[in-house]
Amino acid sequence: MTIGTRVLAGDVGGTKTALSLCERHERGWIEVATTTFPSADHAGLEAPARAFLQTVGGAPISAAAFGVAGPVKDHRVYTTNLPWLVDGPSLAVALGAQRVAVINDFEATARGLLELGPEHVAVIQEGVIDPMGPIALLGAGTGLGEATVVRTPAGVRVLPSEGGHTDFAPRDEVEDGLLRFLRRRHPDHVSYERVVSGMGLAAIHAYVVESGLATCHPSTLARLVDEDPGAVIGELGASGSDPACAHAVAMFVSLYGAEAGNLALKTLPTGGLFVAGGIAPKLLGAIRGGAFLSSFLAKGRMRPVLETIRISIVVEPRVGLHGARALAASLVE
Repeated sequence: MTIGTRVLAGDVGGTKTALSLCERHERGWIEVATTTFPSADHAGLEAPARAFLQTVGGAPISAAAFGVAGPVKDHRVYTTNLPWLVDGPSLAVALGAQRVAVINDFEATARGLLELGPEHVAVIQEGVIDPMGPIALLGAGTGLGEATVVRTPAGVRVLPSEGGHTDFAPRDEVEDGLLRFLRRRHPDHVSYERVVSGMGLAAIHAYVVESGLATCHPSTLARLVDEDPGAVIGELGASGSDPACAHAVAMFVSLYGAEAGNLALKTLPTGGLFVAGGIAPKLLGAIRGGAFLSSFLAKGRMRPVLETIRISIVVEPRVGLHGARALAASLVE
């Protein structure tokens, strides 16, 4: 590979998009510039990506790779939580790149896991690791992503999915009430993404207040109007400074653990289960509090199986960007 080769990596989410321009040096890939912008401020990816490259200047890129939230087919995807069409061939023309890959955002995150060190994760259950075993990954942010990593004779293979859109299954009467509440909002289908995500945390809070499970301070209600509801509820719930937010966060963490357990039963990740996404690091204290793990393990006769799985919270916020950069680099190596 030629020294000075440049590639562009992108992590495209429903809330924000991160771009990183990297250049090949003798010692490896070096980040030249990075930017992050609110996704909803743009009509698509092509214009802001092109503007970023023009602002940085320098040699043109040889390849690009983007992890995008949504079901990708043939490097093309209509994003789930944005009115965007992301198309690889169109991006190649717009960016002047020879090769462009578009993959599911959790495939990018899964690829990024392989680049992480122990300092980038917080282990909440040690378990037993099989170095050749499959790895499961899920993460709540704007939506809920899930993926599996398997090791084959030909190398590592990432199996993306839309598992976050499976049916939400309540476990007690309070969650039965949450399902009825959500059915009024989404009569066609209530998925786990409707509860385990940023919008899910806001929905749980609304249910908690409406059903009288806890009270909400007037100052909190004012903030919910002017700020991102999920961020406000997470902040006040984690600190315990608002009863309704604290109750909502406790429910959210428990439901998160339950879905992580569901994924573990479906994939048997003897190589470990990783929890990524933007929410988990912000609620790490609440997750370590025990409700996540107790819900993860509460699978009846399968509890002994789940007790052997290592669970790690990914605290590196750029893991998806790292995965996209690794893929972009592989396109020119």
